[in-house]
Amino acid sequence: MQYHFDGVTPGDPRIAPEAAGAGDRPSDVDVLIVGCGPAGLTLAAQLSAFPDIVTRIAERKPGPLEMGQADGIACRSMEMFQAFGFATRVMEEAYWVNETVFWAPGSGGGEAGGGLIRTDRIDDVADDLSEMPHTILSQARVHDFYLDIMRKSPRRLTPDYGFHLTGLERTDAPDYPVTANFEAPDNTTETIRARYVVGCDGARSAVRTSLGLTLKGDAARQLWGVMDILAVTDFPDIRLKAAIRSAHSGSLLIIPREGGAMVRMYVELDELHETERAADRNVTADMLIEKAQAILSPYTLDVRDVAWCSAYEIGQRVCDSFDDLGTGPRDGHAPRIFIAGDACHTHSPKAGQGMNVSMADTFNLGWKLAAVLRGQAVPDLLHTYSGERRAKAQELIEFDRDMARLFSSRSSDPDASARFQQYFQKHGRYTAGVEARYEPSMIVQAGHQPLATGLPIGMRFHSAPVIRLADAKPMQLGHAMLADGRWRLVAFAPRGDAGMPGGAIARLCDALATGPDSPLRRYTPEGADIDAVIDLRAVFQPHHRDMDLSALPRLLTPPRGRFGLTDYEKAFCPDLKTGPDIFDRRGIDRDKGALIVVRPDQFTAAILPLEDLAGLTAFFARFMLPQHGTVPGGNPGFPP
Repeated sequence: MQYHFDGVTPGDPRIAPEAAGAGDRPSDVDVLIVGCGPAGLTLAAQLSAFPDIVTRIAERKPGPLEMGQADGIACRSMEMFQAFGFATRVMEEAYWVNETVFWAPGSGGGEAGGGLIRTDRIDDVADDLSEMPHTILSQARVHDFYLDIMRKSPRRLTPDYGFHLTGLERTDAPDYPVTANFEAPDNTTETIRARYVVGCDGARSAVRTSLGLTLKGDAARQLWGVMDILAVTDFPDIRLKAAIRSAHSGSLLIIPREGGAMVRMYVELDELHETERAADRNVTADMLIEKAQAILSPYTLDVRDVAWCSAYEIGQRVCDSFDDLGTGPRDGHAPRIFIAGDACHTHSPKAGQGMNVSMADTFNLGWKLAAVLRGQAVPDLLHTYSGERRAKAQELIEFDRDMARLFSSRSSDPDASARFQQYFQKHGRYTAGVEARYEPSMIVQAGHQPLATGLPIGMRFHSAPVIRLADAKPMQLGHAMLADGRWRLVAFAPRGDAGMPGGAIARLCDALATGPDSPLRRYTPEGADIDAVIDLRAVFQPHHRDMDLSALPRLLTPPRGRFGLTDYEKAFCPDLKTGPDIFDRRGIDRDKGALIVVRPDQFTAAILPLEDLAGLTAFFARFMLPQHGTVPGGNPGFPP
């Protein structure tokens, strides 16, 4: 963490100075969020970091989530949690999914009892897929961490619980073009006017209904139950993620939970009739226990306590659009109302993607809303949310349909289990959340991929170990990219460049600091730190002990804060103790180097040659707004 740049303040550095109006609940807001699920809280936590953005978040339930619902946290979500600052807390509490086992019907030999045999045991996360583990932790605890961030933010944001949305209308009034009506817990009504509204209110979304949008797709009519239990069993892999297919009783997915004792079981039940819903079957915990015991036979399962249980039907559905403009023409119009998470896509939970994809939705949207509200970007930037996230949701629908079909197959074909296992292994990168790739757009620019073959354009910036030059700290480069709405420029130096005058990095820094077309000069408000909007970092090839920090360009050791203190955390060298260094791991051209443009949501937006300032300028000019009143040389860190 970095703090003390504006003076030494005792206490928890995570508690930000209060902004004007912190803790207030005004009736006129910049962003109104409806729903306190993972999508809503991700968005609220991100927006709460901006002192100048007024946000309210309303939830119809009477209080925060306490038990049940989602629990799987993909590697990519853990990377995102690191950006928010609570990944370590999750890792301390969570179960780590290190290996996955597959069980299938036996023929009399095999494991004890012979009814089931373990067919394989594999690493759950492939090597160098992510620096983060795949973890299991109650969704309620994830909510707690987000709520803690919100309480400590400049806005001191807390949800309005017990608020039921009764009406939503886009009026196109000049200041607050959306009006929402709520019924409060005391049976009074409240009207909130907003510049933007985001519906994160689940599969029965009132926001989606108000827009006339529907979830489209098919239900597989397959009924499943889920339960969190404390049990005694002789099944040997009870503390491993286990996919179990029995000969005649159906399938079972075991997910060990946090704490060392609790286990979640997804239990395959019967098919539903055409007009049936899951609630019509009145599924009880005893029914799920009996079914799980049959699937696990001849192993025993003695359930001592049921912490939570539910039943659901598998269905894959998605909306045609994730904002109020729908599928019609967009020229001259900007979206004002958005939907995210289960409000716009639903699927089965067995692939562990629901919470993860929902959080990714609003991590994508949050920085865009902030940039537009703060006058940094054109409103057309907001069109990219529906385009990018709906494409990802459709991919998930197709993946989930195949996964659910293979897992629920009752075929007596002995190869059925092998086909499911092969599918699971083949799509391991997808379930880890690291395969998402955005198509070219105003914020994703193709070209120059050979300069960094291991950082595919449109995909998340894949971190790697580095040594921070100033203090020799070993760390992950990606961990320098916080959820603070800033763009990143990561400059990889060519061979022989140690930051000296005349080198490629020095020339880049000089152009960014003094060039009339420099994006840093054009988009940084007067009086702000030089990295307030676009944050430059550099990675050099020599060993850190062979580098001279004092020889670096001033842009890599810029002044910060009201005292003009030096920021020493912008230059890095390879970590040579961890195997291949970052240049080899990520396919960086050692002779030419590379300039990587990284979005605020940590996706690689563009790759450019180090000398291509014109290309960099043209990229940002497509959507960024010059900051009026910016005076060349008038910002801290810019040379006079």
